[in-house]
Amino acid sequence: MAGGGGAEAGAATEITLEYTPTWIVASVCSVIVVISLLFERMLHRLGKRLLRRCRKTQYEALLKIQKELMLLGFISLMLGVFQSPTQKICVKESVMHHLLPCPLPSSGHAGAKYSAAMFTGVLGGARRLLSGGGAVDDYCLRKGKVPILSLEALHQLDIFIFNLAVTHVVLSLLTFVVGVAQTKNWRRWEEKLQQNDDCGHQMIKNVQEFKFVRDHFKGHGIYWKIFGWMRSFFKQFYGSVTEEDYTAMRLGFIAKHCRGNPKFNFYNYMIRAFEADYKKVVGISWYLWALLMVFLLLNVHGWYVYTWLSLAPFILLLAVGCKMEHVITELAVEVAQKHTAIEGDVVVAPSDDFFWFHRPKVVLYLIHFILFQIAFEIAFFFWLLAAYGYKSCIMGKHAHAIARLVLSVASRIICGYSTLPLYVIVSHMGSSFKKAIFDDNISEDLVNWAQSARRRKGENKTNADVATSSTDERHGGAVQMTSA
Repeated sequence: MAGGGGAEAGAATEITLEYTPTWIVASVCSVIVVISLLFERMLHRLGKRLLRRCRKTQYEALLKIQKELMLLGFISLMLGVFQSPTQKICVKESVMHHLLPCPLPSSGHAGAKYSAAMFTGVLGGARRLLSGGGAVDDYCLRKGKVPILSLEALHQLDIFIFNLAVTHVVLSLLTFVVGVAQTKNWRRWEEKLQQNDDCGHQMIKNVQEFKFVRDHFKGHGIYWKIFGWMRSFFKQFYGSVTEEDYTAMRLGFIAKHCRGNPKFNFYNYMIRAFEADYKKVVGISWYLWALLMVFLLLNVHGWYVYTWLSLAPFILLLAVGCKMEHVITELAVEVAQKHTAIEGDVVVAPSDDFFWFHRPKVVLYLIHFILFQIAFEIAFFFWLLAAYGYKSCIMGKHAHAIARLVLSVASRIICGYSTLPLYVIVSHMGSSFKKAIFDDNISEDLVNWAQSARRRKGENKTNADVATSSTDERHGGAVQMTSA
């Protein structure tokens, strides 16, 4: 009797929408709509402000964020729409005992009791969250099976994906701001170089007299090569880019790509190019979504995969920073090997050969992966903490969970403090330049000119084809008349 009464009481507490007061429904919907409209207007006003200030690249990054939010809304919609069909995908209960994030209790009475509780919990979650009622609840029960995914699991998965995307966007924005702030000294160096008068007499100096070469080039041989790599590794943690480094790379870029404009503002070009690259980094590409599926698949108890995955971005971040520093060293070594004396300042020779696979853009893909992996670790930790608690078995060992969080935060700090500023300047030491070398207005004019040229070329080709076809028709008619 008591059990029956409890069941009836539990059923009575499940109030559907048809028995909910209208003022509650209207109030909740009003709050949701008002918050959504305020957020939409905030993004709209921010976009207009960026356009007024001629921040076209930042405006495009904002549009990329809006697309990511729209994608998240679509994912949430799909998860909601397919709740009922998911509950009709039934599997044997034994299938649910493999590749679990948490271990099942030991066999025996406790294990049987837990299995029954899990079976009931899956269906109970459906009864609590599904508005349809008993038809779907009992669909798998009548077959002696369980749904492939409970509604509670679908709900938590929806929250986690939204949390991950928002965390990635916010942390990428903060890292971008910190990275640009680290370049504030470069602006002062650029202004100093712009004010210098280069028309005077240029002294001829021994190559070893230049601090840029003296700091990076210590000698030949395998010993000095190893020393150069070690110095590059540790230099990324302190003074990653010195004034001598900036001056040499700036002059090298101007000598290769802007020889006729010695007063070219290299700093503004780097920031514009970095803002253009940020549009790619802030989004979640298809291969990152594929990696997310792999991460979710490998979250199995006893494998400790997430512990090793947390080390991957940290190690890769240090490798990228070391490589960027070593590119500067290789530029100095090449100058020292080719020259014994130099008139004027040190001018390096940018080349794609200094980069992995001879492609500077590879570094951007690696940084994109690193930022996403770090965001995944941080979002996963706090999602588990809010949803299941710190003592949950899915959190894993407490020492491992704390270590993953610490490594992720440390990686973010290193990325914003050192790696991103290095990428900003060293990525331009390749054989080519980016379209950000032109101002936004000039770039837009060039794009319009190219499009107009392609249209005129297409029209001329169409006119030529029409003229050719008409000529062929006339010749064909003449041939027919002659044969007649």
